[in-house]
Amino acid sequence: MNASLPITEMEHAWRNRDAAYNGLFFFGVRTTHIFCRPTCPARKPRRENVEYFADADSALAAGYRPCKRCHPLDADHQPAWAIRLLSELRQNPGVRITDDDLRARNMDPATVRRHFLRRFGMTFQQFSRSRRLSVGLDQLHAPGGIDAAVLECGYDSHSGFRDAFQRILGNSPGRFRHDGECIHLSWIASPLGPLVAGATDAGVCLLEFSEPQRFEQQFAALRKSTDAPLVPAPHEHLDALEAQLARYFAGSLHHFSLPLVIRGTPFQERVWNQLLTIPYGETCSYEDLARGIGDSKASRAVGSANGRNRMAILIPCHRVVNKSGALGGYGGGLRRKEFLLNLERGNCRQNQ
Repeated sequence: MNASLPITEMEHAWRNRDAAYNGLFFFGVRTTHIFCRPTCPARKPRRENVEYFADADSALAAGYRPCKRCHPLDADHQPAWAIRLLSELRQNPGVRITDDDLRARNMDPATVRRHFLRRFGMTFQQFSRSRRLSVGLDQLHAPGGIDAAVLECGYDSHSGFRDAFQRILGNSPGRFRHDGECIHLSWIASPLGPLVAGATDAGVCLLEFSEPQRFEQQFAALRKSTDAPLVPAPHEHLDALEAQLARYFAGSLHHFSLPLVIRGTPFQERVWNQLLTIPYGETCSYEDLARGIGDSKASRAVGSANGRNRMAILIPCHRVVNKSGALGGYGGGLRRKEFLLNLERGNCRQNQ
C-alpha cells in the first residue's frame, strides 16, 4: 500500500462510493488486476483482495489495468462517450441528438440520462436544449436581434424559439434582450473531482464540487438571489477561472485575480469578504473570523455562513478551522479540506 489515508477510511469510501475521495486514492483488485476510483459502480470486491494507491501512476506501475467502468485515467472523470458528446455540443451547439441517434451510436439513452443528471443536474436532452439556446443569447444583443438568434440556434420558427426560450430561461426573448441576466455554467476538472462553475458578465458567482446534492442546493440559492436562469454556456470569466485553477492546483498560483459576484444576506457577505483576507497557506478559527467582522460572539453564525459559501477555493472557507486546530466542517468533505490546506502549506514551505 502506498496511499496515506487509513485503510478503514478508504474501505468505507469505496464501499459507499464517496465522491469526496475521488483523486485522493485508487484501489486495485488483486483477483482481476484492475484499479478503480472510490466511486466505481462495479461489484464490490472482498476487502482482502484490495490494494490501495495514492495515484493512478502507482497502480499502473504495480501492474494494474484501468477499470473500463469508472475510467480512472480520465482527467475529466467521465467516460469517453460522454466526453465525445460534450465535445460535439461545444463544436456545434445547434446540433440535435435524439435518443434514436444515441442508440445508433451504441449508447443507451437511459445510461446517458443518468450520467448527465448525476454530473450536471439535468438530463442530456435538457443540457442540449439549454446549450442550444445559449448560442442565441449573444445574438439577441447583436444587430440581427431575435431573427439572428432563431437562425443561430437552429429553430425553424420564431414561435418555437420563443416557446423554448420562455420554458427553459423563464423569460421572453424580447424581455431578455433588454434586461435579462444569465448565469453561464461550466464544469472544470480538478484533482479533487469535477467542479461546477458559474459566471455572469459581472464575474464568477459559483464554484462548487460537482456532487448532485451539493450543487443542486447552490443552484437553488443562486436562482433565489439572482432571479436569473442557469445555462450551460462558455464565458470569458469561466475560461480565466479554469486557467487559474490549473495553476493553483499546480502550486504556481497563490492569489486569484477574478471578479467575484458575492450575493447573500448582509451578514453572509461580511463573513465571505472576511474570508478573502485569510492569507494563502494560513488558517484562522471561527472565533477569529467572528472577531474580524466585529462580532466576537457570532462564531456559530459565522460557521453557518461559512457552510453556505458558494465559491469554494476562491472564497477560502477551507482555511477556517476549530480553535483546537482540528479541521472542523467543510461542505466539500473533510478530506478535500485537508488536501487544500496541505497543498497550500506545502507550497508555502517550498517558497521559504
